[in-house]
Amino acid sequence: MAHIGPGIVTGASDDDPSGIATYSQAGAQFGFGLLWVAIFSYPLMCAIQEISARIGRVTGRGISANLLKAYPRPVVVSMVALLLVSSVFNLGADLGAMGEAVRMLVGGARWFHILWLGIASLLLQVFVRYTNYVGYLRWLSFSLFAYAITLFLVHVPWSTAVLQTFLPPISLRSSYVTTIVAVLGTTISPYLFFWQASQEAEEVKDRKDEKALLRAPSQAPAQLWRIKLDTYAGMAASNVVAYCIILTSAVTLHTSGNTQIQSATDAAKALQPLAGPYAYILFSLGIIGTGLLAVPVLGGAAAYAAGEAMRWRVGLELKPRKAAKFYLALIMATFFGLSLNFLRLDPIKALFIAAVINGLMAAPLMCMMMLLTQNRKIMGEFALPAYLRIAGWAGAAVMGLASIALLFQLL
Repeated sequence: MAHIGPGIVTGASDDDPSGIATYSQAGAQFGFGLLWVAIFSYPLMCAIQEISARIGRVTGRGISANLLKAYPRPVVVSMVALLLVSSVFNLGADLGAMGEAVRMLVGGARWFHILWLGIASLLLQVFVRYTNYVGYLRWLSFSLFAYAITLFLVHVPWSTAVLQTFLPPISLRSSYVTTIVAVLGTTISPYLFFWQASQEAEEVKDRKDEKALLRAPSQAPAQLWRIKLDTYAGMAASNVVAYCIILTSAVTLHTSGNTQIQSATDAAKALQPLAGPYAYILFSLGIIGTGLLAVPVLGGAAAYAAGEAMRWRVGLELKPRKAAKFYLALIMATFFGLSLNFLRLDPIKALFIAAVINGLMAAPLMCMMMLLTQNRKIMGEFALPAYLRIAGWAGAAVMGLASIALLFQLL
């Protein structure tokens, strides 16, 4: 499993229960009409995640630490505060979906499953050595196959699906545009930028034979090539799964007229009478597996971002007593997310709040990162190649337009 790097884990965590709910709703409401978004977003995801990974590997520091070197501290702290809020709401929604999925499969009280899942995830992050823990995350990435397998348990009119993937029935309806924004916001999420950069920096600290590329430029060809392959594979897995979920929902839920899916577990329940018990079980297991992967990534990204912004010692490889404030941030983010499930907060509202925050901060953050990569004091000689500059700015422009569309819908 050593060849499976941060890009694979990041891509897999992108298909968390919140993302599954968004993709299921897209397929249920619009059928094949939004399959194209999974194809369209792929190069944009690859670009921004490769840029994030390069920042971490070149400098040996995460996104927050590098932003502090280029921008005023209040600006960086404001970005991190927004990330913390969105991560907490996303954590709460994911834990709620996981608890409900476990309840559907084995019975018992939903609150109990939510509680033990949250505590177990937290204990693993705090007390298991990073090199062992990240191995568990890598294995959990295989839970994504549940959605690819589910697709083969339903009848798919492939010719129609492929045709509408590349020649989609574009609509200017408010609901269609809003769903596009939601899918883009789910696939290109700020917490993923922070996580992948921090994991590259963590790898530098953990492996004695590897150093930040600024200190060991001779390692650059191999490491940058590895980052490219790892990131492209991770994002491909993420988008293939998103495509499978939209397609499965389109040929089952949309076809049957069930167009209002509000959560991942709603989608799983609706699949049972339409696609059979095996599809239902696989879909539910996928929710649990991807949730177990996404919860530590969300909490970890928040802790890394906050810790670097406050100039604390950070790192999952460090023992808790050597990075007490970092681990406290991790514990608090997970605790507040867990607590939301006991405050009767509607999970759909939690997801909506997280989506709005992510949508509004993605474009400015991406612009800040693109400008940062042009700063020779930070990146040295490791300027971005032309394809990454073009794709990175294109991604920022797309997310900027999505933010404008989101604001228009809200107002």
